[in-house]
Amino acid sequence: MSVDALIRLQRIEAEVRRAGKAKVGELATEFDVSEMTIRRDLDILAEQGVVRRIRGGAVSIGAEPFAERFTRHPRAKSRIAAKLAELVGDGGAIGVDASSTVQGIASHLGGVVDLTVVTNGPDTFNALQNKPGVTALLTGGQLDPRSGSLVGPLATHSARQLLLRRLFVSAAAVHTRYGTSEMTLEDAEVKQALADVAGEVIVAMDSSKLGKRGVARGLFPDRIDVLVTELDPADERLDPYREHWEVL
Repeated sequence: MSVDALIRLQRIEAEVRRAGKAKVGELATEFDVSEMTIRRDLDILAEQGVVRRIRGGAVSIGAEPFAERFTRHPRAKSRIAAKLAELVGDGGAIGVDASSTVQGIASHLGGVVDLTVVTNGPDTFNALQNKPGVTALLTGGQLDPRSGSLVGPLATHSARQLLLRRLFVSAAAVHTRYGTSEMTLEDAEVKQALADVAGEVIVAMDSSKLGKRGVARGLFPDRIDVLVTELDPADERLDPYREHWEVL
């Protein structure tokens, strides 16, 4: 996806949120592209939960608060969190993103020793407070209400200040060809910064996001080491990914 297409998607999202709805014809005129292109853009935004498609256009469904995201697919997220907790280990530093999927690690941490956890998620940071053996660090940055994460130059700069043993991240989608993708360029940039200083990158997401693409490119396939889902590792739905990454 080109930079122009990404910018157009973000502007369409902003327009739908501002007005509450938008029509295909009006957007095509505004952005000087075909109606077919606008329909594809709206389909992408709808797939990512940003808008709801209606006949002839789309309506805003509003930014989904972190608390609501946290309650989606609870069984899947619980299984994923249990798998991730076994990979944390003691000592050194790990990175944890702002996703509701990865935040589940916090509830499973117990008995760790001298572990530093850096995150760009305020909710994740709060969940890590008073955990024995854990020192939680927040990157700082500007709060993005769309993702509940801290983003921007301060967040990306802070993300690179520690050398991480492992990075635990989720994403809007994962694809064997494109790697991970995000809903915003800003969120993608912070995760890329965290991955730059990580010895190992573990991507965790529920199986509904497999084989899909988001708006902004996140981590390239060769930067991912492990893929964790709620599925049994032997599940045939994971066969395409087994060729590229370790699957848990």
